[in-house]
Parts: sequence; C-alpha cells; structure tokens
Amino acid sequence: MSATAENPPATSAAVEERVTGRVISDDPLYRAIPVALRFTPAEPLAVRIVFPAELSPEDTDNEWVFPRALLEAGLLAPTGTGDVRVWPCGRVQAVVEFHSPEGVAVIQFDSAVLRRFLRHTYAASGTGARPAATRTA
Repeated sequence: MSATAENPPATSAAVEERVTGRVISDDPLYRAIPVALRFTPAEPLAVRIVFPAELSPEDTDNEWVFPRALLEAGLLAPTGTGDVRVWPCGRVQAVVEFHSPEGVAVIQFDSAVLRRFLRHTYAASGTGARPAATRTA
C-alpha cells in the first residue's frame, strides 16, 4: 500500500512536555520549578531535561542530555553513576540528581509525568514499545 493524502507516511515528531519539578534541599519547604522534558527521534536513545534560564547563574537554559534508558530504569530502581542519577522515591515520585562542577541539584518529579513522557517518546520514535517502567500500575 502506498502513501496517499488519506494515508500519509508515518513521521516521527519531537516530544516536549512542560512539567513541574520540586527542588529538594535542606529547606523544609520545597521549591517548584518549571522544567521541559524533550525528545527528538534524531537522537532516539537520549532525553533532555531543560531548566529555564532564570534558574541559571549564566542566564541561559540549562540542558541535561542523558540516556532514555537511564530515566526509564530509574523509575524502577536506583540507577546511574555519572552526572545523572535517577531513583524511585516512594510509590508515586522519582528523583533525578544532577552532578556538575558547580554542585548537585536534586529534583523530584511525579513518576506518572515521567512515565507519560517516556510513552510519548516511544510513540514518537515509531517503536511503539512500552517498557515495564512506562506501564501504569
């Protein structure tokens, strides 16, 4: 069957979701921050977490790129040994820890938000796969 106006060829699209993360610190009150989760089929094994410029001392977006598999695995069990580490925090939250020469940032997300993002990345990449971490319980 060939592609027609009624049946255009499948194309992969980038995924971007704007979510809220919570900065974990010594302060008893958490600080909510806007975060962009990004994926592009051109880099099918990577995801990006982008913090807005107003949170950066350089006044530029702070973008972290790391393996999609790391985010996925970290929803089930602690994973990562480098600049990015991910682990489940209770039944409904996950923590992503970012290490840089300037210090460490610990951000908590709702696990459902990260699972939804991962599902959208698999749909956009055309694999249609739904790994265990992205299935809802």
